[in-house]
Order: sequence, then C-alpha cells, then structure tokens
Amino acid sequence: MSIRPLVILPDARLREISAPVGTITGEVRKLAADMLETMYDAPGVGLAGIQIGEPVRIVTIDTSKEKDERRPLVLLDPEIVWSSEETRPYEEGCLSIPEYYAEVIRPDRVRVRFRTLDGETVEQEADGLLATCLQHEIDHLNGVLFIDHLSKLKRDRVMKKFAKAAKREAA
Repeated sequence: MSIRPLVILPDARLREISAPVGTITGEVRKLAADMLETMYDAPGVGLAGIQIGEPVRIVTIDTSKEKDERRPLVLLDPEIVWSSEETRPYEEGCLSIPEYYAEVIRPDRVRVRFRTLDGETVEQEADGLLATCLQHEIDHLNGVLFIDHLSKLKRDRVMKKFAKAAKREAA
C-alpha cells in the first residue's frame, strides 16, 4: 500500500468520466488499498479513483468517527439506483478542493448498486452523511464536483482562486 498524490483543482482530469472497473485483478485490489491509505492519511471520508489520477469507477468511503472503529467501504462501478424526493443540506468539502467547504443540497436517502472486491453485486440504502458521501464520490466518477451544485458566482470564485494558486505553484 502507498499514499498517492491527490489531483487538485483546476486539474482537468477531475472532469474526466471514469471507465468501468472490469475484471477484479490484483491491480484493482492494490488500487483500492492505496486509495484507502490515501483517504485516511488526507484525512477524508471518501475518495474516487480520479482523485489520485486513476480514471476508473472505484470509490472508497469510511464515515466512522474513530480510528479504532474503521468501517471501510470499497465500491466498484457504483451507481445510484434510487434517491428520495426529500433533500437535506450538508456542508461538503473535497480532498481535491482543499480547505473549501460549502453547503450542498442533495437527496436525503439513496440506494446504490455496486460490486465488492469479491465480485458480489450489492444494493445498499443510505441516509445522512453516508448518503451525501456516496453521491459526492459517484459524482466524481462522472466528472462532477460538489462546487457544480453551487451558484455560478460561487463556483466561478472557487475556480478562480484555485487557478491562481496553481499558477503561483507552477511559477
């Protein structure tokens, strides 16, 4: 396992649509392990493959609060198959948009279908933080960032801030 560098806004890779995982190989298992280690190190509660430069439909999530109680989830080819009409605001952040947080309104509950590392197809219903995290990470697989759910003014402000920072870093 190794900690991978994060892809940071305004990197265009964050807008790529990720490809299906396909066959579950040792390489896929290693990627999942690297993603979990990177996510825990950051620290974050979710990570999509594209956030470490791997445009493949894999997501890692762990919404547990304590290090001793870790409950990692690895989702291969996840898709939302149902979402509630009821919505909930949640303050979101993103490892690819460091130190920026904003309230996003999303469906309160979702049902997600995905494959496990054992190749089993699972459907899981979630609410609260887990539902928000699932939607946020699955958005990443489709090239969508949480700032895309904000007003154009706020989104443009964030993009400008991160473009300036990237330009300074490159100089």
